[in-house]
Amino acid sequence: MQVFQFYPRRETFVAYISYEPAEGISLHLKSQFLGRIAIALLVAAAVCSSSAAQQMGGSAKAASDKAQKIDELMGLYAKYGSFNGSVLVSEHGQVIFKKGYGLANMEWQIANQPDTKFRLGSITKQFTSMLIMQLVAEGKLHVEDKLSDVLPYYRKDTGNQVTLQHLLTHTSGIPSYTAEKNLREWWHNPFEVEDFVKKHCSGDLEFTPGSKFEYDNSGYFLLGAIIEKVTGKKYDEVLQERVFKPLGMRNSGYDHSEPLMEHRAAGYEHGKDGFVNAEYLDMSIPYAAGSLYSTVEDLYLWDQALYTEKLLSNELKAKMWTPALSNYAYGWGVAKIPEGKAGAGQTLIQHGGGINGFNTHEARYVDEKDLIVLLNNTGATKLEQMTEGIAAILYGKAYELPKPSLTAQLVGLATEKGGDAAVSEYRRLKKESPEKYDFSEAGLQEVGILLFQSQKLPEAIALLRLNTEEHPKSSQAFFFLGYILVQAGKKGDAATVLEKALELDPKNDRAAGLLKQAKEK
Repeated sequence: MQVFQFYPRRETFVAYISYEPAEGISLHLKSQFLGRIAIALLVAAAVCSSSAAQQMGGSAKAASDKAQKIDELMGLYAKYGSFNGSVLVSEHGQVIFKKGYGLANMEWQIANQPDTKFRLGSITKQFTSMLIMQLVAEGKLHVEDKLSDVLPYYRKDTGNQVTLQHLLTHTSGIPSYTAEKNLREWWHNPFEVEDFVKKHCSGDLEFTPGSKFEYDNSGYFLLGAIIEKVTGKKYDEVLQERVFKPLGMRNSGYDHSEPLMEHRAAGYEHGKDGFVNAEYLDMSIPYAAGSLYSTVEDLYLWDQALYTEKLLSNELKAKMWTPALSNYAYGWGVAKIPEGKAGAGQTLIQHGGGINGFNTHEARYVDEKDLIVLLNNTGATKLEQMTEGIAAILYGKAYELPKPSLTAQLVGLATEKGGDAAVSEYRRLKKESPEKYDFSEAGLQEVGILLFQSQKLPEAIALLRLNTEEHPKSSQAFFFLGYILVQAGKKGDAATVLEKALELDPKNDRAAGLLKQAKEK
């Protein structure tokens, strides 16, 4: 768990039929022939037009039906306190649904809308990788370049082992600055890029570059520093010039805290008595790993542009979306959707984000040119679960409507009376009202994350340990518990839990990397 995390097309076929009468046919016969052909074509055209109209009408009704179902689904998530933000869904490249739920500003009761601006967290990384690949296209960088060669002030002993490819795919071995235990002591302070690199992105390598995947915000901070070094301009200036302005993304940018900004959503977190304002974070810290803001509408423009060569050649985009370890490519997760899931067999290109007061998720079902974007301004919540529900609607699969969440209740109880009290209440409610509330793995995970973010480590451990008991075959459940145990300094317990995570899923690279850390003295 990282603080910033920073997870209807209808083709038109036109048949053109050319016909020339045979040589030697009389002018009268030719005229009769052509007249009959013209009548036949008019009749055929009328039939085709009627058929096309019926198909278009059916397509519009299908899209409308799906939009109603999406609204019902997301409306219930909003009603139960699990979603507060904006949604956009496009099918085959056409927007079929966009809407805001809840409040952009709770103090002033200002509603979220499709043009509300949210902090993106780690969705930022895909824009950073695009800038890097544009510089590669111009011959100013190569993904095989060594870090210390393109960033001369970086330490040479480790920098000459790390390439841009390693930074882009989270395989560099450089420690992530968001894993520093004293992070909250300095995240209110502004930093210059070079100073931050030297102080927080230059630690000793944790593993041989390229040997494993470990999510790493330091790598993307360094990529931002490289962009500035190569272009001679600020990261946010380069983004505006090369991406946002060319695509007409007028409601996207670097979320500096100082400027006044229309339609900016405030960020909130769950407190024991309801929502509270999210803790301040100086935006020089997430930088190229998580500093951007946007709207669901602008992210749709971005999605559509990625099907063209307006920003980058198809050849380099294919390289950008070629997954390395743990199905991670350059700022994107890329994988085939497994059987049994909505959209099975398609390539899903996606990423999530989380930053103080916000979490986000963007999923591109590229074979069908479908898009789901969820931007939320009340901290951690189960956006991937919501995405799966919307995808099920798009692809005609069964889905479940959400049930009331226990998140606020359990977080408040754990905060006030301790983790054991929250665990007891969960078990009581599940026994007495098994169909009434959301007892999913994602729901318990959400509670644990929120308690961790509130620095309630013993309480988070209690709820995440309950999660492993409730979901004993989930590698992720054991991974999250192991992570919190490491943060709490309980490395022996963490190692046992992480070994179980790997037993359940030997390909869980994050668990493998964390296990090594837990076993170190």
